[in-house]
Amino acid sequence: MKQIMNREEGFTGLEAAIVLIAFVVVAAVFSYVVLGAGFFTTQKSQEVVYTSVEMASSSLEVIGDVYGLNTTDPNNVDTIRATFGLSAGGSPVDFSTVQMVFATTDSVVILNNTTPMVSTTGTLSETGNWTIINGATDDDLLLEGQDKFTILAMPKTALNENEQFNLEVRPSVGAAFGLKRTVPAKINAVNILY
Repeated sequence: MKQIMNREEGFTGLEAAIVLIAFVVVAAVFSYVVLGAGFFTTQKSQEVVYTSVEMASSSLEVIGDVYGLNTTDPNNVDTIRATFGLSAGGSPVDFSTVQMVFATTDSVVILNNTTPMVSTTGTLSETGNWTIINGATDDDLLLEGQDKFTILAMPKTALNENEQFNLEVRPSVGAAFGLKRTVPAKINAVNILY
């Protein structure tokens, strides 16, 4: 009986239980940290996806036809007229920050907006400019909801018959909207561009 009392096997079982509890606590803390980092990463990825979708999708669309006008020379198209609206579910576009780029096979030109941006006369007199002639006021240049803005753009060089061009509307947020058209073979005072 003396031999049984001197053995310390019960003590090692207690040590094992303490070590096991320590491992469980450390594993729980570690799993909490890993799960928290995972949730944070998932949230950031979702934010990046939503931002990229917003930046990649264009909110603009052309409403109706695009017209080419000749206001100075009857043999050329010198002014482009187009009406823009928002696509379904599109986010509002602030036209005070919009940049327009006019490109042909020969040149690429950034058009300047007029001051004030809304023309009261409905015409443009200087080349290399663009203006809003309908649908906006100088105090409200935000295209939103069912708004429609009619734009006049006058490139630096007039367009000849059968000449192709690209008018790119670049809002500050969202993708650029490219408007690619061709001048008809016979030029009238008002021409529908295809």
